[in-house]
Amino acid sequence: MKRQKSFESEGGVLYVVGTPIGNLGDLSERAKQVLAEVDLIACEDTRHTRKLLSHLGISKAMISYHEHNRLARLSLLLGRLQEGKSIALVSDAGMPGISDPGEELIHEAVQAGMPVIPVPGPNAALSALVASGLPPQPFLFIGFLPRNSKERMAELDKWKETPATLVFYEAPHRIRPMLKDVMEVLGDRKVALARELTKKHEEWMRDSLSACLRLLEEEKPRGEWTVVVEGAPVDGNRAENGRDVTWWQALTVREHVDWHIRRGKTKKEAIQATAAERSLPKREVYNEYHRETDQ
Repeated sequence: MKRQKSFESEGGVLYVVGTPIGNLGDLSERAKQVLAEVDLIACEDTRHTRKLLSHLGISKAMISYHEHNRLARLSLLLGRLQEGKSIALVSDAGMPGISDPGEELIHEAVQAGMPVIPVPGPNAALSALVASGLPPQPFLFIGFLPRNSKERMAELDKWKETPATLVFYEAPHRIRPMLKDVMEVLGDRKVALARELTKKHEEWMRDSLSACLRLLEEEKPRGEWTVVVEGAPVDGNRAENGRDVTWWQALTVREHVDWHIRRGKTKKEAIQATAAERSLPKREVYNEYHRETDQ
């Protein structure tokens, strides 16, 4: 077991710092303090981060850590941490490691027993999810799909049966073909499209996939997009390749009931739905739900 007491360490520390996805006013006071106090900032693009630091009135040593050099930088950054240096890891926007560089460094620092401390900040996926109007729980963040249509559809096929709300990122020049593949594989589901989140030209589209595609065919898509797609419909057991697939199989009775409650049902209605889907007496589900809840 690796046990970390984050604020009792006297050695090197890796801070994972969330930075604005557009509006600089979203940077927290704690993030400003950490950026001002660390020994080194590892950033995706030093030019981009220098603008942020200049805005904050901070002058700090930086080192590039991006998609193309992240593996080569690992030993250097780990060495600095082992020397007792404090490092802030930032990406150009949002939380490092979420469709941005950072995963390998964080993993290796944890494996080496170095404290890794998150400094929460803006994130496009969560921002779009909570304002989408679609169920926020459960959700599955997938990020960028493959660029090739065949590979993209194969990836989508993995998630077509999940009842969780799906969250994707996409570039403006690929948003139309990406949405066409989503509709081809998942069907014409409800969707929320958000672009330029927190920026002056923030825009939302909330409708069916087909309706949003019609509008995007008429207008040239601009800006980076976050795509939130309705999960698969829940209809008890589904047949797949000749066998039954039970969507709730991995859930406890309490989790099953709570899943329905989060989607607007009353507790009584949720218990009734759970009993029907599990082919159990309502009283048995009621007793099991309260037994699990009271533990």
